[in-house]
Amino acid sequence: MKYLIDFTALALLYALVFFRKWKVRGKDILLVNTLLYIYLSFVLYFTLMPVITALPFVFNHRYKPMNLVPFIDVSMGRGDFSRQVVLNMIMTVPFGFLFPLTRNRTAKLGRTVFFCFLMSLVIEILQPFFNRSSDVTDLITNVTGGILGYGFYMIFRPVTFWILDHLKSEKTEN
Repeated sequence: MKYLIDFTALALLYALVFFRKWKVRGKDILLVNTLLYIYLSFVLYFTLMPVITALPFVFNHRYKPMNLVPFIDVSMGRGDFSRQVVLNMIMTVPFGFLFPLTRNRTAKLGRTVFFCFLMSLVIEILQPFFNRSSDVTDLITNVTGGILGYGFYMIFRPVTFWILDHLKSEKTEN
């Protein structure tokens, strides 16, 4: 139920604000921006949710500061560190792929990495408020995943642009 409230708020935000704004700009813009919106919604689900129902209690627990020792779990052999590293990298691959497409295909690697870092940093800073752990390793692996995603963007750019151009040409034909 707690997650349903957050997803309802995200769906209303999409329907009332973003869908209308993106639809008039063309099918290609609508598709790419919607995919990024859905992706970011799932990132919120896995990293911060539930948010709305947790807001009244956000200060009812001790803030656990971010672990600032990179890969300490790896060096100490704690937990399922390899799984966490891989999952954190996988989580941001779509961002590295989709972000350049939302920037009119002009986002360079540096800009994509910067915004991937910024997104990850905000999540890591907010997680302790929602009684979750925060780790610099997550920040590093998330950025690495964004870089991998950008690599996929560069590899599949001709196919992706062909698809988006086809959607764009459908708009002009109608």
